[in-house]
Parts: sequence; C-alpha cells; structure tokens
Amino acid sequence: MDYLNRAAAGLGEDIWSRIDETAVSAARDLLTGRRFLPVEGPYGLGLTAIEVGEDGYCREPGPGEAGAVISRAISMPMLRRSFQLSLRRIEGFRHLGQPLHLTAVFDAAQAVARREEEFIYYGRDDFHLPGLLTVDGKALHRIGDWSHTEQALNDVLAAVNKLDGNGFHGPYALALAPVLYNSLFQRYEDTELLQLEHLRSLCELGVYKAPVKGGALVDSRVGRIIIGQDLMAGYARQDGIHHELYLSESLVMLVERPGAVCLLEA
Repeated sequence: MDYLNRAAAGLGEDIWSRIDETAVSAARDLLTGRRFLPVEGPYGLGLTAIEVGEDGYCREPGPGEAGAVISRAISMPMLRRSFQLSLRRIEGFRHLGQPLHLTAVFDAAQAVARREEEFIYYGRDDFHLPGLLTVDGKALHRIGDWSHTEQALNDVLAAVNKLDGNGFHGPYALALAPVLYNSLFQRYEDTELLQLEHLRSLCELGVYKAPVKGGALVDSRVGRIIIGQDLMAGYARQDGIHHELYLSESLVMLVERPGAVCLLEA
C-alpha cells in the first residue's frame, strides 16, 4: 500500500486505525447496494477495466478477408474525496491526551459512499456505465399512491410477477426512495403489522431506503459489484497548518441480466 503514502505523514498506526474505522463506519451507514448485490474483490488499485460479454467479429469477414475479433470492456471509476486534519489537534492528541475529532473523515467517507450509490443505481451515461435504474431491458411498473393501505403491497406484487415472468424467481431486494420507504411504517387496518415488516417477508434480501426516485425490485442475479481498491485513506501533503489526506475507492456495477430489475416509477 505504498501508493497511499502513509509513512510520509508520520501519524502513527493508532491514528491511521482510527481514520480507517471512522471512514468504514460512516460509509457503511449509507451504502445499500453492497447489502443485497454480490460483491467481488478487492482486486487492487491496478484494476482499471472489466471485460464484458463475449468476443466476436466486429463484422462478418468477406470471402478471402481476415476477420477482426473484438473484446469489450467497461471502465472502473475511482471515487475520491480530500479532507484536512489539523497538525495542532493531532499533536495535542498524541502528546497531551486531547480528544481527536474526525468529523472531516466522516464527512469525506459519506461523500464517497453517496457517489458509490449513484454509480450503482444510475451509472454514468458519459462513461457508458449502466445502473440498476437506467439499464436498457429492465421491467417497469407504475405505482399508485402508497398512502393508501394495500397499495404498496399490490405494487410490489405486480413487480414480483413481472420479474417472475422474466424468469427471475428471487430472492428479491427492494430499494425505495425515502418518501416511499417511510410510508411503510403505517400499520394495516385493525392489525399491529407494519407494511414494512410484511414486505420484508416478501423481499428476502431486504427493503432499503436508497437515494433513488421511485424504487426498484431487484433479483439477486442481476449482476455484481466488482471492487478494485476498497475504501482506504491516503496522505497527500501538509502545509504547516493541516495534513491533507484523502479517501478513495474504485468499483463498478456490472449489470449482467437487465431483466432482473423492475423499476417502480412514481
């Protein structure tokens, strides 16, 4: 891990451990895609692209003509956020026993986590990276008003039937916009059963509050998250007042079966 330049900072293993623990904890609070999608890796910083699909001729060769076989690949984005820690505060912690506040680490980790979620759900068209909600070939169901009892269940069941019809029989995960997720804390009339608890019995991989519009029902075979470098902290420089550090990771959402997603469009 020399590329992280940690030795140049002179912070000591104790402080680096605290930074790592704070970053991982802060990111985990926001990450949903990793909770229900298969995750592979980490394979290392040097993994910059993933080959996808099968090799094939770019066009059928003519008589007497050599063919050209082409492979396809998608890029693996690196996500990065810089932050600063005060030299004086660090020295106060190390030599005077003062508290070490790592709010800057927390904020940077959550910024990286939010961007990871964006790539998983929406991808990036300009990088030719599809997301779960934007990939071509997904199913679609237009939902009703979830403030009405039974509507959420009816809509999710309709999405289940569409995936089932596509040959994807679960288990399923349900990712929902905050307003839809929060509406599930209503109880069914004359019962103590929350709608959220009911849907969790249908969606065995979980029901998640996610940074999406509407929602998505996802079969576990939709694809994989492939990680190059997992979330790690590195050292850039210091200016006599602050240490400048950064958090970075590299990963890509590989959507292999678009028909395993049903978009819930509000």
